[in-house]
Formats: sequence, structure tokens, C-alpha cells
Amino acid sequence: MMKKTKNFKLISMQTILQCLTMLLMAVSLSIQANEIKSTDNYNLTEAMQAVSQDNIFYDKEYYNWGSSIVKGDDGRYHLFYDQMPRKHGFFSWLTDGRVSRAVSDSPTGPWEHVQVALEARGDGHWDQYTVHCHKIYKFDGKYYLYYMSTNSGDMKLTPAQLEEVRRSRWKPDNLRGMMRLNQRIGVAVADSVEGPWKRFDKPLFEPEFPIANMSNNTSVTKRPDGGYLMIIRGDQPDQKRDEIIRMQAVLLADHPLGPWKMQPKPVVKDYNSEDPEVWYDAERKRYYSLYHAFGYMGMITSTDGLNWQRAKHYKVSDKSYKTTDGRLVEVHRFERPGIYLENGKPVVMTAGIKMPDGDTHSVFIPLKH
Repeated sequence: MMKKTKNFKLISMQTILQCLTMLLMAVSLSIQANEIKSTDNYNLTEAMQAVSQDNIFYDKEYYNWGSSIVKGDDGRYHLFYDQMPRKHGFFSWLTDGRVSRAVSDSPTGPWEHVQVALEARGDGHWDQYTVHCHKIYKFDGKYYLYYMSTNSGDMKLTPAQLEEVRRSRWKPDNLRGMMRLNQRIGVAVADSVEGPWKRFDKPLFEPEFPIANMSNNTSVTKRPDGGYLMIIRGDQPDQKRDEIIRMQAVLLADHPLGPWKMQPKPVVKDYNSEDPEVWYDAERKRYYSLYHAFGYMGMITSTDGLNWQRAKHYKVSDKSYKTTDGRLVEVHRFERPGIYLENGKPVVMTAGIKMPDGDTHSVFIPLKH
């Protein structure tokens, strides 16, 4: 009887020690989680400053839209920006988009157009129609210009059919619907910010789970542990035929040209959003990604680039911006967000603006840092 009692006491003590060990581990993990969470304190809304006329870029013949900035070897700032001919209408981004380049001594402008950087290559190429939704980066001494393009497959469009695609709204069974499904992401490479740009025979990858149908809206950043991370937008696989539900996915690669490997867990699912802009915040040891959610700008975050959640300061902006003369400019579209970093700090937020009257311009919002 005494022997059984001693064993019982011994077992009880072991159980207590195990419980204490598990409790200490749980406390340690909780502390680590709180430490990680506490680094999520970037407030982009508070960083956004008022906009002057020098921070607005407009073109009489083209709609100016999404923008991205890179600092050249000449020490000047080079703006790459999407354009669509006004004569073909705003929705000609799917057929007639081009990427132009402008220069400035400041990353917030004013900007001076200097050249058309990239246009569609025409029949026989995967990038037959349009060059749009671009991003420009300088990695290891080379310039990488990522972009979206599309084609009409084996079908040769007549001038009337092309005009139909330019002007029509999307339907799953019309020509615009076909061109939309053929959207893919490619890249052009150059040793100089002025070009010439080397392009490739194929897009960087084909859509695969967790996205479906097409790929657009690419954004790339260097990973702190080596390699590169890309966020893209595609369609949700289980959407109905007559609807579009946009979702975002992440790809990894060891080199800016790839091969890019799709990751199984989506970045954003069951929530209509697009135009991701991703960057790594070395100070906070986490990624941030900005996107527009059809009514406002939102920001998500991740410590590993694979598992994403809403940032502490998630909602960044409504469809409006402030001017240096004290006005609040309310807009119809506030899309294609971009973040320009210098010395690892966000210094400019760019966006494509469409006004209630249908006119557009690019805006460059100075960021407090």
C-alpha cells in the first residue's frame, strides 16, 4: 500500500512538472507572438501628406494611370507610368496600353515625359495587345519592368472587333471576356533605365491554384533571407461563370526572372481586391502589401510572406486626397497604389486617379518618414 502511494506521488510530481513546462512554453510563445504583433505599427494614413500641383501628372492625349518609381544611375528619379489613348476610351487599357517614362529631380515630381518605354509587340507574340499594370525595379544592377499583356489567340481581330473590345463592358462570352482571360504577366530587362528592353517569348508563368483563369497586377520585393517574392491578382477558382471575384496569390523565386513557384495559400480570398503593392520593412521585420478594395485602400501584413492578415492600421484611405491649399478632393477611382522606398523607408505613395467627370491623372503623395 505504501509503495503504491509513493508511485502515486511520483506520478503526480511528474505531471505537475510537465504542466509547468507546457505552461512556460505557452507563455514564451505568447510573448513571441506579442513581440511580432507589436512590430505591426506602420500607420500609412498618418504618413500621407498634402498634395501640391507639382505632385500631379496629367497628359492631354493619354489617360495617365498607375505609376512606379526607380532611382537611376544618373541620380535622378525615373517614373514609369501606364497610359491609354484618350481617343480609344479609358477601357482601352486591355487593348492599347503602353508604359512611358518621365524624369524628375524629386520622387514626388514635377515629371517630364521623355520616352515611350514599352508597347505591345503585335501579331505572333504572347504580348500582342497592350502593355499595362507594370512595376519597375532595380535588382543587382539591372532594371526589371514587369507588365501585363494579352492576345486574341488564333483569332485575327478586325478593326470593328478591336473597337468592340475597346468600348464594351466585360461579359463571359464576348470578345472582351476572351481577351481578359488571356492576360498574363511578363518581364522586360535592361542594363539602363533608358533601355533597350529585352523581352521573352513566353510569360513568366501560367495561372494555377490557388488562382484561376488569368494573371494581372504584379508586385515584387526582395526577401530578407534571399530570393524574391511576388504577389499577383487572378480569379477565384470557384466563382460563377457570370461573375468576377478577384483574389491574390504569392509566388517565390531565386531570381527576378524566375522560375516563379506558386504558393498554395492565397494572400487574399473571398474578398474582392486588386492592385497589390508589396514591400519588405526591414525595421519591423515584416512584409506589407497595399491594395485597393473598390471603395478604399487597405493594407495587409505578414512576417513570412506566406501567411497574411489585416495590418493594425488596415484602412489607409477613402477615395480622396488632401491638397496643400486645404481642399479635400473626392474622386471616382483611387487605384493602382504604389510605394516608393528610399533607404528602406516609404517616401512616396503613387496612385491612379479618375475624377467624377471621367478625367484621369497620376498623383504622388509625399509620405512623412
